Amino acid sequence: MARIGLIYGSDTGSTKRVAKTIKALFDDETMSPPIDAGRATAEEVLAYDYLIVGTPTVGVGEIPADWEDLMARLDTADLSGRTVAVFGLGDQFGFSDSFVDAIGEVAEFFAERGAKVVGQWPVEGYEFEASQAVRDGHFAGLALDEDNQPERSAERIGAWLGRIAGDFGFAAP
Repeated sequence: MARIGLIYGSDTGSTKRVAKTIKALFDDETMSPPIDAGRATAEEVLAYDYLIVGTPTVGVGEIPADWEDLMARLDTADLSGRTVAVFGLGDQFGFSDSFVDAIGEVAEFFAERGAKVVGQWPVEGYEFEASQAVRDGHFAGLALDEDNQPERSAERIGAWLGRIAGDFGFAAP
């Protein structure tokens, strides 16, 4: 079984594409195929000690329904001993006052259940007014804007994976 579970939620397909990009950098021994959050069971999530999870921010700062459903299935789970890194997509110009808020909500959910959340990402290079994902001057996870900065995503993904490699015990791709 793979060591890292890769779980994503996606309304439009953009987060799924990013999950596939991340998976393409790893073999099956290291990382699971992308798992749809809407179909994932609690048992499937709990089978991994390391998780990379992705979510878009939909509407004005909301998490998508598939993440709401998975979080309900995991609500009473003890995630102690697990390490989680979050990535998320948002629109920094169209939703400048709630840019990638879902990253913050998902990261907080895992942390409240005992998981160690890693992979904080600097806010430099983005233009937004507010985000519930910002903690101590960093996003709680990797922020991507496929609407306005798609040309920066590959570089950001590579740099972010390099940052979390030590926390996850894998060689940076």
